Amino acid sequence: MTATRPLAAVAALIAAPALANPVDMVRPDAPELAPYGLLPIGVQTLELVNPEQIDIVNIDGQKQPLYDRPLRAEIWYPAAEGTQPGGTYRAMLRDGKTEVTLTGRAARDAAPATGERYPLILISHGYPGNRFLMAHLGENLASKGFVTVSIDHTDSTYSDQAAFGATLYHRPLDQRFVLDQMAALDGDLGAIIDASAVGVIGYSMGGYGALIFGGAGVTQASTEYSWGTPNGLLASHQAGSESHEALVDPRVRAIIAIGPWGRNAGFWDTNGLAGLRVPTLLMAGGSDDVSVYDAIRTIFAETSGTDRHLLTFIHANHNAAAPIPAPKEAWKPVEDLDFVPFEHYSDPVWDTTRMNNIAQHFATAFFDLHLKGDISKRPYLDLIPNSDDGIQALDEEARPTEDHSYWAGFLARTAKGLRFETLKKGE
Repeated sequence: MTATRPLAAVAALIAAPALANPVDMVRPDAPELAPYGLLPIGVQTLELVNPEQIDIVNIDGQKQPLYDRPLRAEIWYPAAEGTQPGGTYRAMLRDGKTEVTLTGRAARDAAPATGERYPLILISHGYPGNRFLMAHLGENLASKGFVTVSIDHTDSTYSDQAAFGATLYHRPLDQRFVLDQMAALDGDLGAIIDASAVGVIGYSMGGYGALIFGGAGVTQASTEYSWGTPNGLLASHQAGSESHEALVDPRVRAIIAIGPWGRNAGFWDTNGLAGLRVPTLLMAGGSDDVSVYDAIRTIFAETSGTDRHLLTFIHANHNAAAPIPAPKEAWKPVEDLDFVPFEHYSDPVWDTTRMNNIAQHFATAFFDLHLKGDISKRPYLDLIPNSDDGIQALDEEARPTEDHSYWAGFLARTAKGLRFETLKKGE
């Protein structure tokens, strides 16, 4: 006998909504600081325009046209008490054509909280990417008392990916402009932003921009690459230049650079990296072959002008920590890519949600310490280097003994496959 579906069931399938892809998953074995905080979250989309910027994409010879550079941003923030959690985002897939639905905990256009100001965190995606690629960090940190703003970088998103030279030039400038715009924001949302205490999270090319923004000026050689920014315009970010020094902003107090690109291609040297003057947490896959893990370790070693950490996901590649879990629509081939878009978000060794949770844990500790002055978070950053070497040694009341060296905040057996190293300023 052949089974048939009732007409009502067929109609329901036809009318079924698009696949929902959660960005807010927290595993039961996630480290202590990974879960969402107690504050309800709101989210707004902001349209910004940076006037009279150099139009790198349309440079013709020595003619350097100007244009009003559009930037779209997603802002997550602590919402008013009683705000009901939950909402959706319409985001573009890696192919630049397929829209997908993401789900999270933020309520669209909810009224902001009142009575307190919260540190600001800028979030900057890779090349290409979009403002939702690190939505898990945007939402999560907002629930813990930060305002987070994630930027769609023009000429660098899935839908408008253009000349790489535009990203090389504009990335730190976009970050500075959005900071200034958020500092000047008025109304109820502007009233809760503390733009004197700012963090930056940058992934890949976002990490490149963040390091420049934090003081790491580029080499002269990188300003002359034929495939880079034309007409030597990248010299505005060159180490030792007045223009680069003017870009560096004292409001920026902490940087998280995830898989930062650039040292592998000669954009920094020892002198340029020594100019970084902001406490920095680097995150990287131990097998990164895009930004190249050995080059990221060189960044860690050469940024001697500040305290810094390096969190390594052993055997992970370039997608360590930053991307949201691959949307369900990404699991199948698409016409305009020669790879399955799943590969853009996932890692062949590591579970993405586990990496996201670990990133949330360390980002919370790092920004609480450096943006809020919460010294109780220091133990979460004072760790033995190799997580696998940690020893669980607790007394009868589950208190650590002198022999206990397991990573703070991690349940027994859950701090596996990680390395956390620290160097102080001058080392």
